[in-house]
Amino acid sequence: MKNVINILFLCLCFSVFKAQQTTVSSIKYEELEKRIQQEKDKLLVVNFWSTTCAPCVKELPHFMEVNNKYANNRKFKMILVSLDRLVDKERVIKFIKNKNLTAEVILLDDIKRMNTWIPKFEKDWDGNIPVTIFYKNGEKVHFNDGEMSKQELENTITKNLQ
Repeated sequence: MKNVINILFLCLCFSVFKAQQTTVSSIKYEELEKRIQQEKDKLLVVNFWSTTCAPCVKELPHFMEVNNKYANNRKFKMILVSLDRLVDKERVIKFIKNKNLTAEVILLDDIKRMNTWIPKFEKDWDGNIPVTIFYKNGEKVHFNDGEMSKQELENTITKNLQ
């Protein structure tokens, strides 16, 4: 009987984990900015991407490998910010499941104000994706415009995680 209870508990844990991977919060710029500021004492990797962006999709496996490598490090966190439209939320959820994305995914539902919030993240950002911004203790420490290789990602994390 004890074994049956343990097995049921494990199944429940895996179900809860799976449910977490198939939900996406949709937020506005101000909420994302607040989240970034709240991640004190951490190196925060924020990647802006879309399911329809080929370079974004190409780099995501590298991001997941690195995210999994640092998953147990309390001083590290990765957030994937989808710039897909809110009406495409189900496609984003399906994408997360199919690609086994392990980092937190947020849908930034603020396309109409892009010209307002993009320069707040980085004055040199022209709006193209993928873009990855690294924050340490809420302060921007690195901006990467374009696709990142696994090595570039790891080097930037190693340099700033200390």
